[in-house]
Amino acid sequence: METPDLPAIRALRPAWNKGRIVGQRRPRKPKHVWAIRVLLELNQNHRDLVLFNLAIDSELLGCDLVNFKVVDVMASRQIKERASDLQSKTQKPVRFESSEGTRASLATWMREPLMVGSEYLWPARFHERLHISTRQYARIVRDGVTSIGLEATAYGAHSMRKTKVTQIDKKTGNLRAVQLLRKHTKNGQHSLVSRC
Repeated sequence: METPDLPAIRALRPAWNKGRIVGQRRPRKPKHVWAIRVLLELNQNHRDLVLFNLAIDSELLGCDLVNFKVVDVMASRQIKERASDLQSKTQKPVRFESSEGTRASLATWMREPLMVGSEYLWPARFHERLHISTRQYARIVRDGVTSIGLEATAYGAHSMRKTKVTQIDKKTGNLRAVQLLRKHTKNGQHSLVSRC
């Protein structure tokens, strides 16, 4: 019996995730959120502070967050207490309430010269882009985490979505409230939410 020609054996490459932490990242603890907010306020980094605050309040994916427009959070020169945004993957509206701190940081950010006449809440510096990218958002989140001495690989941009519900769960212990916020059904089934 003839043996077929086998392809040449190639040297094994190391796996892309070798030595990396993979899987779900941890949500930020209240002390981490507070430390990052204080540091951003001290550095007068208004854009990143608003981005950080809205990411926690809205629980949106990064691709939806960077697409925020000024009209989504402001009406008649007033910051809205409640806002909504359409998820790009599911095409379902997401409603959320902005905290007092978020509204104050938004008001400060809207007075910046960069925001004059801007359609998007986080305009890009380059004219070919209308707003910051999701990669830039991830870098901002990573920089916030490392600025307070945490390991960047343990806290990802996607885990920003879990921060608010984790804090509610720890404070109240109300599992049903957490399920409603995370879009779980009564029987424990999770509704499918696609990532960007």
